[in-house]
Amino acid sequence: MKLLPERRERERETHRAFLSSTAPSSSLKPSLPDLAEDMDQDGIDLHRISRQPYTDGTFNGVEFLPEDFGDETTMRVNDKYSSFPPEEKGIHIINIRAIEDIGYVRTESTILNSFSQDPDANCKYGLYFRDGKRKVDYILVYHYKKSSFSRTLTRRIHLNDLAPRSIKQEQPLPGKGGQANMDESEPHMDYHEDDKRFRREEYESNLMQAGLELERDEDTKIHGLGFVKIHAPWNVLCREAEFMKLKMPTKKMYQIHQSHGLLKKINSVIQKITEPIQPKVAEPKHQTVKRLSYPFSREKQHLFDLSDRESFFDSKTRSTIVYEILKRTTCTKAKYSMGQGEGRKKEPILLNKRRKCDKYGITSLLANGVYSAAYPLHDGDYEDEHAEPNDRKLLCEEWASYGVFYKYQPIDLVRKYFGEKIGLYFAWLGVYTQMLIPASVVGIIVFLYGCATVDENIPSMEMCDQRNNITMCPLCDRTCNYWKLSSACATARASHLFDNPATVFFSVFMALWAATFMEHWKRKQMRLNYRWDLTGFEEEEDHPRAEYEAKVLEKSLRKEYRNKEKGQQLPEEAANKWQQRVKRVMAGVKLTEKEKLTWKDRFPAYLTNFVSIIFMIGLTFAIVFGVIIYRISTAAALAISSSPSGRSNVRVTVTATAVIINLVVIIILDEVYGCIARWLTQIEVPKTDKSFEERLIFKAFLLKFVNAYTPIFYVAFFKGRFVGRPGQYVYIFHSFRMEECAPGGCLMELCIQLSIIMLGKQLIQNNLFEIGIPKMKKLIRYLKLKRRRPVDHEEYLKKKQRYEVDYNLEPFAGLTPEYMEMIIQFGFVTLFVASFPLAPLFALLNNIIEIRLDAKKFVTELRRPVAVRAKDIGIWYNILRAVGKLAVIINAFVISFTSDFIPRLVYLYMYSESGTMHGFVNHTLSYFNVSDFQEGTAPKEPMELGNQICRYKDYREPPWSENKYEIAKDFWAVLAARLAFVIVFQNLVMFMSDFVDWIIPDIPKDISQQIHKEKVLMVEVFMKEEQGKLQLLETWRDKDKRKSENCNSHSPRSSMSHRGSVSSCHSCHVDV
Repeated sequence: MKLLPERRERERETHRAFLSSTAPSSSLKPSLPDLAEDMDQDGIDLHRISRQPYTDGTFNGVEFLPEDFGDETTMRVNDKYSSFPPEEKGIHIINIRAIEDIGYVRTESTILNSFSQDPDANCKYGLYFRDGKRKVDYILVYHYKKSSFSRTLTRRIHLNDLAPRSIKQEQPLPGKGGQANMDESEPHMDYHEDDKRFRREEYESNLMQAGLELERDEDTKIHGLGFVKIHAPWNVLCREAEFMKLKMPTKKMYQIHQSHGLLKKINSVIQKITEPIQPKVAEPKHQTVKRLSYPFSREKQHLFDLSDRESFFDSKTRSTIVYEILKRTTCTKAKYSMGQGEGRKKEPILLNKRRKCDKYGITSLLANGVYSAAYPLHDGDYEDEHAEPNDRKLLCEEWASYGVFYKYQPIDLVRKYFGEKIGLYFAWLGVYTQMLIPASVVGIIVFLYGCATVDENIPSMEMCDQRNNITMCPLCDRTCNYWKLSSACATARASHLFDNPATVFFSVFMALWAATFMEHWKRKQMRLNYRWDLTGFEEEEDHPRAEYEAKVLEKSLRKEYRNKEKGQQLPEEAANKWQQRVKRVMAGVKLTEKEKLTWKDRFPAYLTNFVSIIFMIGLTFAIVFGVIIYRISTAAALAISSSPSGRSNVRVTVTATAVIINLVVIIILDEVYGCIARWLTQIEVPKTDKSFEERLIFKAFLLKFVNAYTPIFYVAFFKGRFVGRPGQYVYIFHSFRMEECAPGGCLMELCIQLSIIMLGKQLIQNNLFEIGIPKMKKLIRYLKLKRRRPVDHEEYLKKKQRYEVDYNLEPFAGLTPEYMEMIIQFGFVTLFVASFPLAPLFALLNNIIEIRLDAKKFVTELRRPVAVRAKDIGIWYNILRAVGKLAVIINAFVISFTSDFIPRLVYLYMYSESGTMHGFVNHTLSYFNVSDFQEGTAPKEPMELGNQICRYKDYREPPWSENKYEIAKDFWAVLAARLAFVIVFQNLVMFMSDFVDWIIPDIPKDISQQIHKEKVLMVEVFMKEEQGKLQLLETWRDKDKRKSENCNSHSPRSSMSHRGSVSSCHSCHVDV
């Protein structure tokens, strides 16, 4: 589109007047005289430059040709942000950085717009480049600042009538051209920002050398942010897929083994029953044929189905490939490359070494703030009803919605969109949730059995019988009074709900359930590996982390600097110094390849880790001890209260408030321990990301495990064990008496503690925090962006690009928090399940919500994570196995020491005269003569007249015995039975778990057959290919042989004919 002549002349006059008013001082070299405007073929004004060539280095990216300077300005455009051939380029970028260096300052009137329609619809609002053909595979985001006294002149040059959003060049290099001689009163440039810009320029140049195609956009609604769009062309995708050994589907298809007979009918019935709860996705659940997969090879492209190249590599694979290139590509720009600023104060030797040897991949550039974010794009909108169908929208409808909570998860679609690692997490969570269904059913049955038999429980009936009229000794000295055993009737009846013979069966069942769950998951994992073509996948060694390389580099530099100071150089370094320097500069050899961190280097970090972990575990114990002091003091205060209701509800009040305090402390310390565990792992400087993740998981799990279960361990195994007897109670700090269990035992209190902590953590920490915190962060970001509204109303009304919308989402922080909360829940379900049979039910209800909550978070609240290939859940499987083994031991101790199951058995088979439980309560209570109270310990209120004996729960000799108040032999009999039960229960259940592990194969039989079939088919394919090559080669040889025979069959008759025959023979060979 051409401008009118009057408009063109007016623009020329405007720029001449502007340049004359803003001309720099004569000391600046060289000036830019007589800039004028002209039109290019696309209707965009270009400045007319002087005929003399400009050779100063400040004109980065622009080369002026001295010849052919007429009415039209001739420029050679530097291909800085595109590596396409000229006919494929949609955007040309001209870096006119030197114009600013000589003093040209941009004004609003000099920003010239192209007159063409908005191309956002063509590029699908940021999903494609401006040409609408090249897909955006990755986004790099950076912050940029513009100086208050000098702004960059940005130019827009779009081919084929592309429009308003442009690709802008960054700020000019400070310290060159006109900037070097600015008035001293001008503010100084930010050398940190300059250094970041230099690194970005070099890094992006290296990315283009690696074959990637880039496009920049700074003309966005989010001011101060620049976006670099990255596209991987076909040849780069093929090259990297071969390097990464990605298995891709071939043209060969084969039949999947199908069941026959009765099993086939059962499967068909199950399919019909489960059809309503299957997600409505394109991929069928039960496939009958499968494509043969093989690691991609450019030499064997004919084996793969390349009919549709656009969809051969899906978006998840493309972003993975680009991320591998981003990690591998390095930037060697030194800090403060300008030679100014604080960096120059350091030792010059170290700086020179840093310039030569320091390497920066994308992880290091993100850590140093060179880029603020890097992420792949989501497929599109999920809320707009008129939006094009995409995987994200389908996942939102069929997976990330609470209305489909009853349906199976579309695991294959989740893997296709997010990658194998996230797909395996949701598959594991789905298997765990399904396995909780039978555990919940059995737990409900056990609970209902306790409810049904509560009226038939003889010990609780004896405690509630008013006719027994058993007077109990005071629970504390002086302030406490005598009390009746019948007052604990409600506690005894409630304890029977969870402390009954069915509890032992449920503990054994849950131990076998845990083993079955682990085996079922291994089989499911193998099926997914087969379906997702991960059967031959082996994790390669990951790239070293940026922090590790920096630490090794620092060690190398210190070592060399120390050697140079002492004048000690190794002979080989002294002899080949020049060769090593040349190799280091030309080949980019890093010092980190020569050095590595040893245990001596990490010893301070290890010591810090050990001391910190011990301190935090001690802190947890101290907090639990503080809660114990609170319980004791509160109980004593309520016991002497003047309110009758306060005295009657002492135990309930103390237990409830103490558990709530424990819950709040656990939630707070969980967040604190998570941050401390990450810091402790960072100072260890692990080499790879996998090593970093495993060490972080171990520390975080250890701290959170201790934090969550310490209060429960106290109630289960320590409370009521060290209380003493009336007249000689055990005191803490000579003031606080150790608390004891209720007459019905500590199992009821353990149940209350476990249920409140479990439900509170799930409701508050897992659900409310996951919903509320992202919403709050999103609101804060919205309010911040609202303050930065652009002045231009049309700019504000423009629809945001896809990469701008995704930038406002939360960054993906890894799967560690998701796994951690589920593992802690698995501990609640298995470790103390003997005291709370309803734990699997509450875990099931929580997980039904958790799956959809996590799904909604991944689809709508988080940036799209980089797809990571994985064939298992990693270290989490080992943690699950460890928790399952520990659960057997803990449940054995809970049954034998916390509950009254063993004392009842001992009484029933050793002391009961009638062979029933009648008299059990009386058997467990010892006698105490009130005249034996020590001075100052007797209660203020006297006992009833004619009664000098009170009772307390313990196995001790009566006052009329020779060894009064000593531990009785009944105690040792019960203790021996308890220890014997622990040994028998532990070994029996462990054996049964191992038997289940052994009898269930890890790999399903049909999957092993299919894997073998794939190998055979792959061999057949290559054999047929080789046979075809041999047949083709033999055909060529036969043709060559026949033509040679035809040439030799001509007999020479004359010299002329002889020459002709030679010529004809030569022509035959040419044909061949």
